[in-house]
Amino acid sequence: MLKTSLVVHTNAKADDSQIYVDGDLRITYITSRLLRVELGEFTDLASYAVWNRKFPAGDMKITKNGAICKAETEDIILTLKNKKPYSVYFKENAQTELFSKQKNLKGTYRTLDNTVGKIPLEDGFITEKGLYLFEDQTVLLDKNGLFVPRTGTSKDYYVFAYGKNYRETIKAFYSISSPTPLIPRFALGVWWSRYHAYTQQEYLSLMDRFEKEGIPLTVATVDMDWHWVDIKKQFGKKLSGWTGYSWDTNLFPDYKEFLKQLKEKNLHITLNLHPADGVRSFENMYEDMARANGIDPSTEKPVKFRCGSDTFWNSYFDILHKPYEKDGVDFWWIDWQQGKSSEVKGLDPLTALNHYHYLDNAENGDIPLILSRYGGVGSHRYPLGFSGDTAINWKVLAFQPYFTANAANAAYGWWSHDIGGHHQGYRDDELYLRWIQFGAFSPILRLHSTAIELLGKEPWKYRQDVYKSAKEWLNFRHKLIPYIFSMNHRCHRDGIALCEPMYYSYPNDKNAYNVANQYMFGSELMVCPITSPQNKEVGMGRVEVWIPDGEYTDIFTLQKYSGLQMLTLNRELYTIPVLAKAGAVIPLSADSGNDSSNPQKLEVWVFKGNHEFVMYEDNGKTDFAEHTAKTIFKNTFDEKTNTARLTIEVEGDLSVVPENRQYQICFKDMDCDDFLIDFSKDAIELEVKDVQAPTAESPRDKVINIMSRWQDGTWKKNAAYKAFGGLADRNSLFRALYKARLPKPVFNCIYEALSEN
Repeated sequence: MLKTSLVVHTNAKADDSQIYVDGDLRITYITSRLLRVELGEFTDLASYAVWNRKFPAGDMKITKNGAICKAETEDIILTLKNKKPYSVYFKENAQTELFSKQKNLKGTYRTLDNTVGKIPLEDGFITEKGLYLFEDQTVLLDKNGLFVPRTGTSKDYYVFAYGKNYRETIKAFYSISSPTPLIPRFALGVWWSRYHAYTQQEYLSLMDRFEKEGIPLTVATVDMDWHWVDIKKQFGKKLSGWTGYSWDTNLFPDYKEFLKQLKEKNLHITLNLHPADGVRSFENMYEDMARANGIDPSTEKPVKFRCGSDTFWNSYFDILHKPYEKDGVDFWWIDWQQGKSSEVKGLDPLTALNHYHYLDNAENGDIPLILSRYGGVGSHRYPLGFSGDTAINWKVLAFQPYFTANAANAAYGWWSHDIGGHHQGYRDDELYLRWIQFGAFSPILRLHSTAIELLGKEPWKYRQDVYKSAKEWLNFRHKLIPYIFSMNHRCHRDGIALCEPMYYSYPNDKNAYNVANQYMFGSELMVCPITSPQNKEVGMGRVEVWIPDGEYTDIFTLQKYSGLQMLTLNRELYTIPVLAKAGAVIPLSADSGNDSSNPQKLEVWVFKGNHEFVMYEDNGKTDFAEHTAKTIFKNTFDEKTNTARLTIEVEGDLSVVPENRQYQICFKDMDCDDFLIDFSKDAIELEVKDVQAPTAESPRDKVINIMSRWQDGTWKKNAAYKAFGGLADRNSLFRALYKARLPKPVFNCIYEALSEN
């Protein structure tokens, strides 16, 4: 039997009151917009994708007419032709949609290994019209916690009919599958990772250098070279070195001390695993593993990796992993690249590894974590996803924002990329910095590169201005942890991914579907990464952006924009457009160093408007639901009195909030001093009267500055500038802009500047 910690409890059998059966057809009511349709042999076992089918009974009326069968609920009518789902009639808009005519907005893909730019993606749960037929072909899970194959040629469909309420579609999938779990707070900081045979001292010295440079890290990864790799040289055996469980004592003479010193630096530790080759006779723990799996150690027969064996799984964790976890390893980076077949028909070994590793990592009571490859629908339960080895070039970067946000369509929100690229490609300092900027606003910022000395992602290895900017961005990512962690709670509670395509928020505006690389980053921020080289004429990068309805402020430049419009936004190398919604509240950590715990000092950025933001904090344990605090920021602006107010209230388990916390309140787009206040159990209210906007350049000064930086001949520039004459007001300057003969990049820069509020 599998040990208790590896067995999940599911509610896979629906109540009889939810079910209609007609021969080899079974229809199960789940919600008024989600139905299950089975053909052939029925199953009440959980699958890898679906764990829950037990819902409150609802009204479902079945009618039959020859080959036509209709299932009617309060919201939809599902039509089956020859027992297969054919169409859905939506009652709210009296529209009929055919399954065969749905445009799928695509989901994600297993890996970006060796890709260069765009790749085809698998289907997701989201179609433009909001009708999706999911065929569950995933392996089954028995009551003892083991994966078992499906039998026969049966079909197992789920009909999702939520229309353009895309979030409800994803939420419905989570309801039958299970929510996206919380990830630990430390995972949201900056990771150091590199494929390199570090020595113990070399790695510790590198961590010292990051500390000296003032660059915070929260996760230290050690790639495969932590264990013996050159098996022939060390043990005289012609065996692959990818799989290993014994520390290389030549590189790490005292690995326990190594782990201890990393812990003293407030770093969390993960080790890389390639488990395909099982456990060979040269491993330190071979004898124990052999005996546990019924093998005589004297034979030196390897202990094979066995997906379907409870004995193997129990010993795999208890003998190979638990001792290292007691020494300080926090979680494991699983890298399975050896195919999708196993001794259990239909079971991808990666599926089993992700499932059991995640469950086992929760055994100590801390919020669990793994880093692994995507194993298909249902993989959201096992964050994080490692997207694979990519080339270092602009095409790869240009694809990653879309790839990351679009994964929300597959209910998969926690991708971790090799920020900066893995291998091949070419050296480009601008590309590196743009990748870091995207990384700061991606789910996980993990610097990484392959085992080539010249490809290191240490910021100080790049030219001075890029180094300084990269350092600032890495620090800003660390500061963002309170905001991202709050979105982490939102994702778990409400099923809303940290990164979402724009059409989730604006499903009825066609423009939302045409800005692939623009995405929402949590509830407050709209991120528009720059993923192409800057224009040499103006020395700026650019990105095409759709401004939705409402008012938005760039959190870095404080430029203001109004919707609805398409704009080319231009930015210097050192920044990208990150737009806050009116009234946005962004909590940042103002603590120093590597510590990622609930901060002693909060820096809170507040933007003018009417809005409420809830910051979540917890105890970092699996019982977090009982030990969560909410800090509620109520932001209001009174147009009549020109007065801004911010109220701060804290509720829940106050033991998780530092007693001596301070808030530094920064009203970003208002001309006023910061507020520094102490934590209070009672509500705190701040008020700013006679609100004034920060001093900004005049429209004329903006034109002059842009034309001044235009890289071209003086006489040519002066001739173009004559159109602007002594004009000062915005409308006149706009008219002059269309008269001046300007290169398109210069025109776009001036147009954007004059389009600001």
